[in-house]
Amino acid sequence: MRSVVYSMNASLDGYIVGPDGGFEWTVPDEEVFRFFIDEIREVDVHLLGRRLYETMLYWETAGQDSSLDATELEWAALWNPLPKVVFSTTLSEVRGNARLASGGLVEEIGRLRAEPGEGDIAIGGAALAAEAAASDLIDEYRVTVHPVLVGGGIPFFPRGERRVDLELVETRTFHSRVVHLRYRVARQDMSAG
Repeated sequence: MRSVVYSMNASLDGYIVGPDGGFEWTVPDEEVFRFFIDEIREVDVHLLGRRLYETMLYWETAGQDSSLDATELEWAALWNPLPKVVFSTTLSEVRGNARLASGGLVEEIGRLRAEPGEGDIAIGGAALAAEAAASDLIDEYRVTVHPVLVGGGIPFFPRGERRVDLELVETRTFHSRVVHLRYRVARQDMSAG
């Protein structure tokens, strides 16, 4: 069964967006960007909330920007054909290789998990991830921690969530002092016992 992976950038104090709505502190250097490219290669479908979808729309036409470097062009070449499912109550249409979710998040993830495929089901956006976490649908948390304290904003982790035990799978420290942490949700084996 395909894993559901929640992966986003965060400040050291745990926010994906600062109190002013900015996230310029997440702009990756070449090494981190290459890591993101390798990570997106493992994804079969990406689930996005409206805000993240609108932020990522930039990449739909970025390939036409002559100022992009080879790494940015490679990202666009991978991101654009990647199937995306957008969860929004305000959008009536989406662009690129995206579709609006036809049902709720639980139903959508269930349908995607039932489809053949070996790549991950990525989820992006704090509100969408919080909904998935509340239904115990997230299999891995991947946070790329940037060396900055922003003091507030939108948290990476939902507040008030139940306890979730995690197993550390991977850590990586980049030259830019950015640290990537990858945790798998530690689930009890129901067949044992």
